[in-house]
Formats: sequence, C-alpha cells, structure tokens
Amino acid sequence: MTLNNIKNLFFIGIGGIGMSAIARFFKSKGVFVAGYDLTPSVITDSLQNEGIEIVFSDDENLINNKFRNNETTLVIYTPAIPATHRQLNYFRNNNFNVMKRSEILGIITQKFNAVCIAGTHGKTTISTMTAFLFKESTIGCTAFLGGISKNYQTNFLLDKESKFVVVEADEFDRSFLTLTPLVALISSVDPDHLDIYENKENLHNAFKTFTQKIKPNGCLVIKKELPFELNFDNEINKFTYSLNDKTADFYAHNIKFDGKNYCFDLIVPKNEIKDIRMGVPGLLNVENAVGACALAFLSGVSVEEIQKIMPRFKGIARRFDIHVDTPQLTYIDDYAHHPEEIKAALNSVKQMFPNKRMIVMFQPHLFSRTRDFCIDFAKSLSMADELILTDIYPARELPIEGITSKSIGDLVTKIPVFYCKKENLADFIQVKSNQVFITMGAGDIDREVYKIKNKLVVSG
Repeated sequence: MTLNNIKNLFFIGIGGIGMSAIARFFKSKGVFVAGYDLTPSVITDSLQNEGIEIVFSDDENLINNKFRNNETTLVIYTPAIPATHRQLNYFRNNNFNVMKRSEILGIITQKFNAVCIAGTHGKTTISTMTAFLFKESTIGCTAFLGGISKNYQTNFLLDKESKFVVVEADEFDRSFLTLTPLVALISSVDPDHLDIYENKENLHNAFKTFTQKIKPNGCLVIKKELPFELNFDNEINKFTYSLNDKTADFYAHNIKFDGKNYCFDLIVPKNEIKDIRMGVPGLLNVENAVGACALAFLSGVSVEEIQKIMPRFKGIARRFDIHVDTPQLTYIDDYAHHPEEIKAALNSVKQMFPNKRMIVMFQPHLFSRTRDFCIDFAKSLSMADELILTDIYPARELPIEGITSKSIGDLVTKIPVFYCKKENLADFIQVKSNQVFITMGAGDIDREVYKIKNKLVVSG
C-alpha cells in the first residue's frame, strides 16, 4: 500500500492533537476519513463539523462498511490506545495495514523540506510560531502542529505550493525518530517520559539519534544551555540559540517590557533584526520566538518578513492562554505538565502581575510522571500563593499504588494546599479582588475553563 492508493483511512484515537492534524491532511487530499475516540471533545466536535465520522465506542460493529476492505483501508493508531482495544484488534486480525501515528507522519514528510521542532517542552509553541512565520512569508508551509493556532484556529496548515513542512517532533515513544529533518531544533531535554526511557541518559541518547536523522548539509538549532554535548557523524550545520546569551548564534538583545508584552532586537549571524514586538505575553515566549525566528531565517524567510510577521502571532490555545484580564482579576489556562514548564509559566505570571495573589489549580498528568517528579512538582508549585490539586489524569496508565495528588501536596511548602475534584473547581474557588487564577495540566482540566471563566466574570 502507498499513500496514493489509500482510499479510506481509519484513525484510532482521532481526537488526539497529533492524530487530528494527520486526519485533516488526508481529508484535504480527498481520502474518506473516519475514526474512534474515547470521549467527545472540542477537537472531535470540530472534526465532525468538517465531515469526519467519529464513534465513541470501540465496538467493532460500529466500523463503517467502507473501512472493511483491507486493500484500500489504512489504519492509524496512537500509542496511547490499549492493546485490548477491540477495533484495533479487529483490524489486526483481519490483515489490515496498521501503522503508528509517527510512522505515517514520517512517510508524509519525506517529500518535503521538513522543519522539525523537538524538546521535552517548548516544542508546541516554537513549532506554531515557526509555522506562522513560514505561512505568512513568501515561502509558505504545510504544518502538523501539537496545538491549536489562534491565528488559524486549527492544528493543520496546508500549502500545496510550498516545499516546506513544519512538524512538531514528539519524543514520546521515540516517535520523532521516524522523521528526516532538513532543519531541526531542540529546545529542552529535561527528564520526562521515564515510563518509556527509564532514565535521562536514554532520553538524551534518543535526542542524539534524532540529530543523526538530519539530512546532509541540513541545520540543527539547539538551545545554548542544554546539558549535553553532541558529536556528529553526519555533515550538518550547527547553530545555537538563547534568550540573551551573547555567545549564542541567535539571541535577544535590548529586551524591553511594556507591562504586558516584550520588545527586543534579534541578533542573527552577521545581521540584526531591530524592534521585534511580541503579540503574546511571557519572557519564555521571547526565548521561543528566538528559536522560531532562527528556523525561519535559516530557511529563507527574510529579515524584513520576520520583523513584520512576528508581532501578529496570537499564540496557541492552552499555552499561557489569558481568558480574563481585568484590573481586579486575571485568569490564565496553561498546558504545563512538567515541573520546568510550571516554573517558567509561574515566573512569567509573577513578572506580569507582581502585586496579585496567585492561585494555581493543577491537574497532574500520569501516575508515573507524578511518581518520578513529585519533589520537583512540589518545588515549582510552591511558587504560588495558594495551590488546588485535582485527581491525577491517568491518560494511558493504570493507577500506581500509593501515588495520588497528595504525593505532590505533602511536599509543598509555605503555602496552603487544597484538594478538589476537577468538575468542582469553579464552585471551589473563592473570588476576591487582586488575584490571578491559573489552571494547569495536560489532561482534561481545560473542560472546566468555561465554568471558571464564567464564575470569575460574574463575580468580578
């Protein structure tokens, strides 16, 4: 089976952010697309509105007859799907071609000049910024993103004329090793996914292997402060980027803060881009913008285009997403689910709102991540003035004995800690003036955003 003779494509886990982007790609090519997901969501709602059929039970009898021919149907699944999934086993037992999401993404991107953004955190923001810079410039791009771009209200961009594709390179399950970048960026290698990698050495080795996938004469852009050295067998061009380290190839200079957003000059090899104004808040996003601009610059986006386009970037849903911003109350929703992400986000909040009391509502993601990083989570979350913890979002995992939200809460110091069911958060919070409320987590805490926002608007 080749991509050209696929008539029908069934996605198991179609509501995932990466899966839905690929589903949209094939839908744009005229392939009949359908799929399964566990529960309805904003993403499945939007896919259904685009004409994609979705079922919410793994009953094999719900598979449309169009997908029962193993010569014309390709099946894509996400590693988060359990081995007991009945539809997945139906396809496997009946000799269908079944592929992981990462495998099909690797095949799709082979024909492009792939710009791949990797890192244990930061990759979604950088890849979405990069795609925006490419898309709004003369070189254009197709893009598979790990978040919903606020500029385009989608995680998939299509450009039939451009030779570039921007891809978020996911390290989970070593998925990024299926990609063949022309240009790549590594933003961070902090320990994560230890259920897959076991230790940080194995994780670092996977990132080193990723760099070996870069095409000859391609480029690697790597954060200056990363804690390991890379030795290259392949002939590639290496560049570094940083927020403001002047020994890096790309860095921000003359950073200024106007009380809401930042402005800076960008130093690039043999040039300088003056007065880049950010359209999104947070000092961390200045660093992300440096990385994205580096990728754009190295790929042929002009200095003038970068300066003109960057201020129009509106951000990504659930990435430091400000829903309420009044003199009395602020409400931010963020996807942060790793201790370093939490620390970076809360530092940005403190800088933006130094006189407001910060209340964090955090939903831990995965039992294994909670077990492995409970001390680090507690340290980062102790930056808040008050902490509310919900139950752990299990995702693909079964519970681990003795591991609960309290594993974090017991280690938090100097601030009050409360426990609350996710669905009761809006009722639990006490609305007072001069507060910043932050919901954080990679699970389904975002489904409570509307209720929390509504309460804050009405009460405030």
